[in-house]
Amino acid sequence: MLGECLKSVREQVPLVHNITNYVTVNDVANVLLACGGSPIMSDEPQDVEDITTICGGLNINIGTLNERSIEGMFAAGRRAKELGHPILLDPVGAGASKLRTETALKLMEELHPTVIRGNISEIKTLAFGSGTTKGVDADVADAVTEENLDASVAFVKDFAKKSGSIIAITGAIDLVSDGEHCYVIRNGRPEMGKITGTGCQLSGMMTAYITANPDQRLEAAAAAVCVMGLAGEIGWSHMQEWEGNSTYRNRIIDAIYQMDEAILDEGAKYECR
Repeated sequence: MLGECLKSVREQVPLVHNITNYVTVNDVANVLLACGGSPIMSDEPQDVEDITTICGGLNINIGTLNERSIEGMFAAGRRAKELGHPILLDPVGAGASKLRTETALKLMEELHPTVIRGNISEIKTLAFGSGTTKGVDADVADAVTEENLDASVAFVKDFAKKSGSIIAITGAIDLVSDGEHCYVIRNGRPEMGKITGTGCQLSGMMTAYITANPDQRLEAAAAAVCVMGLAGEIGWSHMQEWEGNSTYRNRIIDAIYQMDEAILDEGAKYECR
């Protein structure tokens, strides 16, 4: 099933509008190309409505906010809603500052994103209206573990129902839920945390997946999470002892580029609850 979602992306080559942060913008574009999508980047308020109109999906990432980009996010989001395009919100660092938290909450409330993807601390901030993070990383105290997995699944299902969005929480254990079902995913490597922007890359790729699979967006979101985690495993298996996180980033992108249905279906580690 997940492999079919990958196939749809490669066949349809969805054009994705990304309003993302300037730390990882190049990597987001390259991952979209690697997975079979097509990226376009614009956050200028006078430009975004036209760009969103010609695209199939919208990825909003709040990692490096400024007044102009915030205006662009809302303008693009409103246009995407008018057109019925899927919207993904990545609330990077929500809980770390008042501006990030308030912007993420306003985007969620006004745009009703198709998917909200973040770490557990960011998602808890949106669910409860406030929270704390370790910069843009999840607070260790919030981590999803085997010990608190049942409670975490119940939390993500409840928030998905209340928000009306698919909620994707990524970390050592990933959770993706539409309120009725929850994919519990265990792909990935801890070393991926040493690369800036794997979450941002995943958000771009996930937008391509939900755009290309309108009738099975929960499965598409889960497939994107599995692709990224599996690419992390494959990329790590090719690392040499003298190589570091820069090489690892490229190996992950290469693994996404080379991935096909069979590799994904064989390597995906998930259960549905």
